[in-house]
Amino acid sequence: MTDSPTKKVLAEAMAKALVEDLIKNKVSAKLAEKLAKRSIERFTRAPVMVVACVTMMEMPKRADDDGQETERDLAIQSLGAAIQNLLLAAHSKGLGACWFCAPNFCKNVVREVLHFPQSFEPQALVTMGYPDEKPEAPERKPFQDIFSLGYWTLRKS
Repeated sequence: MTDSPTKKVLAEAMAKALVEDLIKNKVSAKLAEKLAKRSIERFTRAPVMVVACVTMMEMPKRADDDGQETERDLAIQSLGAAIQNLLLAAHSKGLGACWFCAPNFCKNVVREVLHFPQSFEPQALVTMGYPDEKPEAPERKPFQDIFSLGYWTLRKS
């Protein structure tokens, strides 16, 4: 979505849900409002926002709940892979992009603001645009600290 009024309405609605959630989880109202303001600014300043959703409409129907839950898990995994591909494609074109999970915490708010059908489950939001800066890559854990061949053994850092 590139429509600024829609982005603003969505950002403000998600920020309101964020404040409610933070206060419910014992975060001070002052800090919650500060975080919400930063969230609104981040989302409204982005030239493009992509809201990624899952729907089970075309997924196989399973007779048992466990099988249907597995189908949903697979749909979410596929969406994650698609978002990663979107991030890589954006990077290859010189765009900055950032994946946020905010819609997952306020699915009904996102559905309402964007007029999504109930069968669409908002999972993520990706902001995109040409970056103002080029930050250094964060330090990564050594490969041997996150990889195990055979049985997993917990390593102390």
